[in-house]
Amino acid sequence: MSLLTIILNILLPPLAVFLKHGIGTTLLVSILLTMLAWLPGVIHAFVVNQE
Repeated sequence: MSLLTIILNILLPPLAVFLKHGIGTTLLVSILLTMLAWLPGVIHAFVVNQE
């Protein structure tokens, strides 16, 4: 995982997920989690971008 991805995972989780996976259900889940609370969005971004 690059430094840029780590920074985006923390600051803008949906953007990091979009750049890795594109538009899809993973992005929608990331947006919803980030809107509910920032921390679940960050955790989700790290989990799905861990490859």
